[in-house]
Amino acid sequence: MIRVLGIETSCDETAASVVTLDGGGAPKILSDIVLSQIEEHAAFGGVVPEIAARAHVEALDGIIEAALADSGVDLADIDAIAATAGPGLVGGLIVGLMTAKAIAAAANKPLIAINHLEGHALTARLTDGLDFPYLLLLVSGGHTQIVAVRGVGDYQRWATTIDDALGEAFDKTAKMLGLPYPGGPNVEKVAATGDATRFAFPRPMKGSAQPDFSFSGLKTAVRQAATAIAPLSDQDVADICASFQAAVADALDDRVSRALNRFRQEFPGEAKPALVVAGGVAANRTIKATLEALCEKAGFAFVAPPLKLCTDNAAMIAWAGIERLRAGIAGENTADFVPRSRWPLDSISAPMVGSGRRGAKA
Repeated sequence: MIRVLGIETSCDETAASVVTLDGGGAPKILSDIVLSQIEEHAAFGGVVPEIAARAHVEALDGIIEAALADSGVDLADIDAIAATAGPGLVGGLIVGLMTAKAIAAAANKPLIAINHLEGHALTARLTDGLDFPYLLLLVSGGHTQIVAVRGVGDYQRWATTIDDALGEAFDKTAKMLGLPYPGGPNVEKVAATGDATRFAFPRPMKGSAQPDFSFSGLKTAVRQAATAIAPLSDQDVADICASFQAAVADALDDRVSRALNRFRQEFPGEAKPALVVAGGVAANRTIKATLEALCEKAGFAFVAPPLKLCTDNAAMIAWAGIERLRAGIAGENTADFVPRSRWPLDSISAPMVGSGRRGAKA
């Protein structure tokens, strides 16, 4: 039996979880507490780092206590503390990692510094028992990447965004149109009553041999269309949202299809390869339906963990800790580990244009 306490504070969710792995290899989430900060940031139309960090300070101790209480496991019975150490907002990372260091030191437990992206990459093994290798599409407010997941600690980034992350594009589109934060769910809700053919928005990078992403041009096209017909009626907003969402779905279909073809070439022995979709944008029904149809056509299994485990949570961090303990690669777990606002999951791939300054978050 392995029991790990996970802590997640990389953005605007304060989370703690206890996950176990029994002797037969069966995982179980004993507790998963997530406190969202949406209300604190809604007035600003996006996450304010200073507000997020203060909220983590105020809430984290209580969240950890609740996670331990709900799990029925005492701290003394925990085998390790796993905490997100990057990438993310550095203020929040400091809060979570310092708290984890204090608990690990006081309880004499090992500390495992976890890459937030690895948590997303391995979640499908927690929820669906997926075997390596598989392909990961990570689409969130901070990341848009395609990653070949070949093993624990063995990742190869095949594509990333050269400017905005997809979730960021949704949020900024919503803000331009006067829709509430968070943008993704509200754009999708309004798009349901819109005409997706009214505006001929660009399909960024479509046809490019390299399956990278770009969304800044699409965002600009939305702004230009909205400005040209202002003031906007409710139907105008719905039509813009529907057309934007259709453009995104078409772009993803083209980009991901190229990655599926490459996966077939590099892993020819996989009889039933899988595409895993994670991140908050994976909740979008239009995008999900597009990717499901693509996978069915290409002969891939489509795997999407439950929404609660697609967005930021601590269960995936605890699970990543278990995976590393089981594989004997706990990694950098010393008390002097420094939080990293940027921490590529694949350190070999060259950074994209803008990485470290804008857009390509990891």
